[in-house]
Amino acid sequence: MTRYLLRRIIQSVVMLFVMSVVFFMLIHLIPGGPAAVLFSPHLSLAARHQLTVSYGLDKPLPVQYLTWLGKFLHGDMGNSFANGLPVSSSIASRVPATLELLLSAFAFALILAILLGVTAAVRQYSLIDYTTTVLAYLGISMPIFAFGLVLQEIFGVQLGWLPTFSNQSAITSGFSSFDFFLDRLVHLILPTIALSLLFIAVWSRYLRSSMLDVVKQDYIRTARAKGMSGRVVFFRHALRNALIPLTTQVAIDFGGVFSGAVITETVFAWPGLGRLFYDSLEARDYPILLAMLMLSTASVIFFNLVADMLYSVLDPRIRYS
Repeated sequence: MTRYLLRRIIQSVVMLFVMSVVFFMLIHLIPGGPAAVLFSPHLSLAARHQLTVSYGLDKPLPVQYLTWLGKFLHGDMGNSFANGLPVSSSIASRVPATLELLLSAFAFALILAILLGVTAAVRQYSLIDYTTTVLAYLGISMPIFAFGLVLQEIFGVQLGWLPTFSNQSAITSGFSSFDFFLDRLVHLILPTIALSLLFIAVWSRYLRSSMLDVVKQDYIRTARAKGMSGRVVFFRHALRNALIPLTTQVAIDFGGVFSGAVITETVFAWPGLGRLFYDSLEARDYPILLAMLMLSTASVIFFNLVADMLYSVLDPRIRYS
């Protein structure tokens, strides 16, 4: 296990290095580059030269990359082109809102996906199975932004039951702690449903297929032959092993959920990392874009590693060398 973990960490570091080169080159290949954002047409030549030197844009691109990489490894992600604030503080201020949305969406999606997947597997070819299959394919094919707009129109505009933007009311003065919690919870409902739709659809299909494969195995028939109840066989033996492929998908999705969060947070004006990425993309704020791309890549790699480690916990037969 130790050798395997060490090998995977080395591979991850190499992958991060390669992706940092790719991202840095892509950012600087955008027409105009950083200079088009930094330099106002009204700047004098002297002011342009001063900005060029201060941002290191007068140096060759490989030198710029090595300078940026050295600072990034020491926690210095640079300063935002839009407001001049450190990139690290801009990102850190948005993390709580994004974690609030992601954790609620993942918890909701995981619970519902397990219930739907297990029910569909147990009642194979029943009306429930066919209904969950149709709903799953609908969820997979429905774009997040379209589903979010539908939710806003129905529950926010037509019915007026739920708020359609932000993570809290504009005026919260006079709110008690419970009122403030309830206000945040109400604002969380629609974005959570919109972001979790795809995960529910995919995970429920994964679990259904995995359950159907597991219940046909010899050890399941042996457990039943020993007189174990259907519930014990199902939950203690079948479900635990059926969760292994789902664990992989959940870990990968948690690392790559950022793309869905960008759309969801933009539609619902949620003040998180996804909205920050979208605003930075519009403003061509290269330091923030580069930092967020690197952090997103690191999260995907990390959660893939977590999934591999969880295999041996869920199935003791799996050993790494």
